[in-house]
Amino acid sequence: MKKYSGILLVVFCLVAVMSCKKDDDGVKEIEKFIKENNINATKDETGLYYEIINPGVGNVTITPNSRVTIKYEGKLLNGKVFDNGEGKEQTFVLGQLISGWQIGLPKIQKGGEIRLLIPPSLGYGDRSAGEIPANSPLDFNIKLINVQ
Repeated sequence: MKKYSGILLVVFCLVAVMSCKKDDDGVKEIEKFIKENNINATKDETGLYYEIINPGVGNVTITPNSRVTIKYEGKLLNGKVFDNGEGKEQTFVLGQLISGWQIGLPKIQKGGEIRLLIPPSLGYGDRSAGEIPANSPLDFNIKLINVQ
């Protein structure tokens, strides 16, 4: 029994170390991307990197229950566009979106525009989603059209 407990402990430790490495790699990829592309991004306490292109106007508190109407483009760091909402305005309930959007969109107001560089832990994590491979950092440019 001790033998199996020791093996399980070693396996658990290896998985934990490998999981941390994936998260670190996402952050390092984003930091390298920011530097290479001379992006004036800020890192917040959650690990989200963002650049406010236009703060917008107003004083609306955006909550997880807010309905946000946006135009957006999502890319991998290699520049491959994986989604752009077909170039049309899209409306979503903020709380139903990935964490990176839930954290980033409240940083601007109606009419504002923001670039979000999202580490995997605030995106789709270790699962793939459509054309997005697992553990992918994401690059979104989002214009906030309206908030309800």
